[in-house]
Amino acid sequence: MIRFSIITITYNAAHCLQRTLDSVQRQTWPGVQHVIIDGASADSTLELALRYKSANDDDGLSHHAVVVKSEPDRGLYDAMNKGLKQAAGDYVLFLNAGDTLAADDTLEQVVHRCRLQELPSEELPAVLYGLTDLTDDEGRVTGPRRFNARLEALDEPLSWRSFRHGMLVCHQAFFARADLARVTPFDLQYRYSADVDWCIRLMREAEAQSLPIVAVGITTAHYTQEGQTTRHHRESLAERFRVMRHHYGLPTTLAMHLWFCVRKH
Repeated sequence: MIRFSIITITYNAAHCLQRTLDSVQRQTWPGVQHVIIDGASADSTLELALRYKSANDDDGLSHHAVVVKSEPDRGLYDAMNKGLKQAAGDYVLFLNAGDTLAADDTLEQVVHRCRLQELPSEELPAVLYGLTDLTDDEGRVTGPRRFNARLEALDEPLSWRSFRHGMLVCHQAFFARADLARVTPFDLQYRYSADVDWCIRLMREAEAQSLPIVAVGITTAHYTQEGQTTRHHRESLAERFRVMRHHYGLPTTLAMHLWFCVRKH
């Protein structure tokens, strides 16, 4: 049985958490662990999470295991690292408050499309990735993420080098093998772009171990575009430049940013 650890980070997210809980709850694939890491919310977020856990633990509502932790943290990526430590599945996926899986059978499709059940654990792909749709604040789909078309048009297999063109896969659609993810925590020197760095480092490790990176071939996630990266757009861009310079060198990073500017105009 392939197991997925879905990690949800929350902080004062009572207004949008329920749709994430419902999305994971409805998954038809039985091998699901849902890890909820709350940053000591002051609203009813924790109450919602605990009610959800109780329904799964006590009422036999589903075959999912639920873990809830609530305590102060040092920000989003510190909380995500806490989630990695709790993950017991074969793959981890970060689906934060307000984000949802694209369909009730998304995880089941991932397993069957990638033929995961036919592989021994040591041969499982390092990364599985899907496409992503954007939603508004109410969870209604507004259209595909703009990188979807560029991702589908790649003339080479996805690798860590692909992200020099931008973050082609968002972390909500990036399934990382848990054993690799646990030893590749988020780098807390980054406040807004540690997810970009994390994805690149995981794909570099995949190449080092000659492990495949596999496209699922479907939209796997819906996510709300408004987040801390959007709210801190200027700081995020500066930090992303640092990430790219670290992985690709200054000349390549400058050339790609010049191309980004030309494309926008």
